[in-house]
Amino acid sequence: MDHAADAMHTDLMTITRFVLNEQSKYPESRGDFSILLSHIVLGCKFVCAAVNKAGLAKLIGLAGETNVQGEEQKKLDVLSNEVFVKALVSSGRTCILVSEEDEEAIIVEPSKRGKYCVVFDPLDGSSNIDCGVSIGTIFGIYMIKDAGAARLEDVLQPGKNMVAAGYCMYGSSCTLVLSTGSGVNGFTLDPSLGEFILTHPDIKIPKKGKIYSVNEGNAKNWDGPTAKFVEKCKFPKDGSPAKSLRYIGSMVADVHRTLLYGGVFLYPADKKSPNGKLRVLYEVFPMSFLMEQAGGQSFTGKERALDLVPKKIHERSPIFLGSYDDVEEIKALYAAEEKA
Repeated sequence: MDHAADAMHTDLMTITRFVLNEQSKYPESRGDFSILLSHIVLGCKFVCAAVNKAGLAKLIGLAGETNVQGEEQKKLDVLSNEVFVKALVSSGRTCILVSEEDEEAIIVEPSKRGKYCVVFDPLDGSSNIDCGVSIGTIFGIYMIKDAGAARLEDVLQPGKNMVAAGYCMYGSSCTLVLSTGSGVNGFTLDPSLGEFILTHPDIKIPKKGKIYSVNEGNAKNWDGPTAKFVEKCKFPKDGSPAKSLRYIGSMVADVHRTLLYGGVFLYPADKKSPNGKLRVLYEVFPMSFLMEQAGGQSFTGKERALDLVPKKIHERSPIFLGSYDDVEEIKALYAAEEKA
């Protein structure tokens, strides 16, 4: 009997244990951050269960409303948003919440306030619910200077000021990917235990990838550098093999694949959406934070994505993120165009 292998299966690193281990590295820590994360994890478990039952529970019909982004709202979006808002407020550790589903930021009542701001997209890719494609929750966490005076400016900070970011993907398995600023780790929900177990320790994105991911339906509206880069992916002139195109159309799933296999994910600005389509606070920033922590990079076409300072909570931005060398190529194309 292989006792060493047995020990591997019995010594389970749960997300709770992992976060507490991280906390122990900071003797001054009071555990607020760990409590906040445990509430986010609970929200993810609830949404995962709801997504799995969606077809049976007739939850997938439209809720009959349109959200602030002009997307038809599914019942699951509404449910997920309520779950996360309630979980975050009840943690007693948050002061401002920004959700993709709510037009205004939510200022937590003073008696329940803490020192963290959470920005989140409760159910990204929700238009894919009906066809069973992977969807997910994206979140980013900021710390504020003064919880007593919660102001909107506390959220309108550059992404580099985030203390943590992550996403939970509801697909063939439920996977939570998290960074607290020292590397990226992936956890998979074990349904028999109801616990997230560390399955992808210290994720590092390959320096160069073989995949590019973009909605080519928008090609006629692209700018020069984007068109040149995609052309280069398909018809490389240096004798290297062409890249494969993979595009799911659900940001969490596309970024998750990019993180694990390498390559580049792009949602550029175009004539139709001159400011890009993805939202800065709860899509671009968290994913860029994770990419950089995993050794990749993220670029808006003008600057490093995490240096961007948002002026509105639902602001949009173009985004190019993924393997270091691939994004470097895109940056070179934009630099060349600027010179010209």
